[in-house]
Amino acid sequence: MRNMARTLKSKNSGRSNNVRKNKMENVFTKAKGLLCNQSGDQMTGWLIVVLVVVVVGAVFMTLYQDSITTIWNSIVSKITGLLT
Repeated sequence: MRNMARTLKSKNSGRSNNVRKNKMENVFTKAKGLLCNQSGDQMTGWLIVVLVVVVVGAVFMTLYQDSITTIWNSIVSKITGLLT
């Protein structure tokens, strides 16, 4: 009886692995299609993403410049203290 349960369990896990494998193949196929697409809409979308990242980074650096400088200086002083 235990062997039968193990056999059924292994068959079911094989099916789920096949389903998972097929889903992963579908995802990679769709991703490949997106990367190979040369339409202007996609390029415009990527430019917008890059612009948003740059603007958010600039705002973050402006608002937290003093804190970042303080943290960076403390890290550098600890490292140089360990090396000497």
